[in-house]
Amino acid sequence: MFIHLEEHELIRQAMRGDNTALSQLLQQHYDFVYKYLLKITLNPSISEDITQETVIRCIEKIKLYNGKSKFSSWLMTIATHLLIDQGRRRKREKLWQEQEQISRLKWQTGSQNEVWPDVLNSLAKLPQESRIPVILKHYYGYTYEEIGQMLSIAEGTVKSRVHHALKQLRKELE
Repeated sequence: MFIHLEEHELIRQAMRGDNTALSQLLQQHYDFVYKYLLKITLNPSISEDITQETVIRCIEKIKLYNGKSKFSSWLMTIATHLLIDQGRRRKREKLWQEQEQISRLKWQTGSQNEVWPDVLNSLAKLPQESRIPVILKHYYGYTYEEIGQMLSIAEGTVKSRVHHALKQLRKELE
């Protein structure tokens, strides 16, 4: 009970602009937030970065804390939102990089008077785990068994990925 009252007082002081109280409050919760993020990301570097971003966000928004939930819950909410935002950002960056690679490849093949069929545009939209087996099977003519050995996956998995990828390609090309 004493700890709760002490935390409550630190929060009150921090909301009034007491930087020492805010610092103490954040120090008390830093490991809690970091360990939470580590369990989710399984990546110490990402967990550390997002924990630090959480601390910064808390410093910026401490006056918005309304006390309806525990302070630790409020921090977890901030951390979770930052994690989700980072995931979205990484996804957009990855998509952008893939589009850049496609553009470069189109330019290179165009400069060598090669054709860039619509199929390759559609192939580029497939996830890499599907794109590789389709190209190995239908462009290079490897067997499902050979592809499975190359990718260290079961032959049935190769067949499934090729089947679903071809289905998606047909839908895309219609």
